[in-house]
Amino acid sequence: MFDEKLTILMTNQAQSNIKLMCIGKLSCIIEYELKENKMNRKYLASTIGRKQLIGVAGLGLSLFILTHMLGNLLLFLGDGGEAYNRYAHALTSNKLIYVAEAGLLFIFCAHIVFATYTTFKNRQARPVKYKKVAKGEKKTSWAHKTMMHQGIIILIFVVFHLITFKYGTFYSVSYNGETMRDLYNLVVEVFQSPYYVAFYVFTVLLLGLHVGHGLASSIKTLGFNDPKYNLKIERLGQAYAFLVTAGFAAQPIYIYIFK
Repeated sequence: MFDEKLTILMTNQAQSNIKLMCIGKLSCIIEYELKENKMNRKYLASTIGRKQLIGVAGLGLSLFILTHMLGNLLLFLGDGGEAYNRYAHALTSNKLIYVAEAGLLFIFCAHIVFATYTTFKNRQARPVKYKKVAKGEKKTSWAHKTMMHQGIIILIFVVFHLITFKYGTFYSVSYNGETMRDLYNLVVEVFQSPYYVAFYVFTVLLLGLHVGHGLASSIKTLGFNDPKYNLKIERLGQAYAFLVTAGFAAQPIYIYIFK
């Protein structure tokens, strides 16, 4: 074990021209691990490190948003909400739900913290705006410029959304002798308000814009930034944004009009 680590150490020394004064194998291992930890801290403090962490967290959130939207499409089945209620009950009654929620909360918070810090550092590094505005491919899109503003509105919506549905009025319903929460009834009740429907649709439009741009940026940041594929990556982000926006926005509009 020591020999393996020592070999790795000497290889890294040769690559980075680092000279270590080692007294025995254990000393080499300790010195190497200290330098490795220092490199990890530098990575987290670097712009590319933070952006890659934001990208990883963003991809995780994008996957959750897509699955959440697909699950909500059960509202359209026309079975009085049975499939939707059973789906919601299966999720909330699963013992792993707390682990999943904790993991999702961690990813969500990590995304917010690193994104906010990176935005602050970027503005700090460039307090004065450029005199000339970039054009063509180098031009910064409106979606990119307003990512922080979009994020703030989405965060407010998420808090309000949780209060309304997760911790909202508890209705119960039974199917074949099995009693569960009637979340479908609550959804229909909430979406009778034109103000809530308008707020919901507006926010999911922003959400689609935010995650669509974020998905494409995350893929590029994680190593797929190549002129040959950039256009395809942008199209993927746009397709994802359209799918998520249409799927979420259709739900309150459908319920408000037909229920």
